[in-house]
Amino acid sequence: MALRLIAEQGYERTTVEQIAQAAGVSHMTFFRYFPTKESVVLDDPFDPALAAAVAATPPELPPLVRACQGLRSAVSDVKLPEEAQVRARVRIGASTPTLLAGMWANTVATQDVVAQALTLTVDAEPGLAERVAAAAAIGALTAAVLAWSLSDDDVSLATRLVEALDVLDPEGSPGRG
Repeated sequence: MALRLIAEQGYERTTVEQIAQAAGVSHMTFFRYFPTKESVVLDDPFDPALAAAVAATPPELPPLVRACQGLRSAVSDVKLPEEAQVRARVRIGASTPTLLAGMWANTVATQDVVAQALTLTVDAEPGLAERVAAAAAIGALTAAVLAWSLSDDDVSLATRLVEALDVLDPEGSPGRG
């Protein structure tokens, strides 16, 4: 409902009051579910699942291979919301200058979580190899999500994400190595 209003009216012109009214809830109830209007579009609950999947990969593998394997696993294991909703959120975020900073902040936070998951010691700071691997993998996923959101084809988001990881780690893809 909120995404439909924002897509129709634009993010800046859509108020929390309009979203709450369309959902049949009070203004205060809206804030029980979303801390800000921005979070309606930018909420990203997947970092813990991504980190766990990356951390579960064999530590003897190179960081980029671990990142790709873990993220491939997460893509297949994580329940994604309805794809039309994800596509709308990404389109709105990517086309709204006031939301772009939040989108990139989420991307950097995810990259940091993945880099930390690649470290072999829980309390250690990620090194250059872990940071580069995380940046490459998350960059590939970001490019895939943005390209997918702008397309109207029937290819699933999960398929596009795995294809992006295959660019970085083609041997890690099932049936390719």
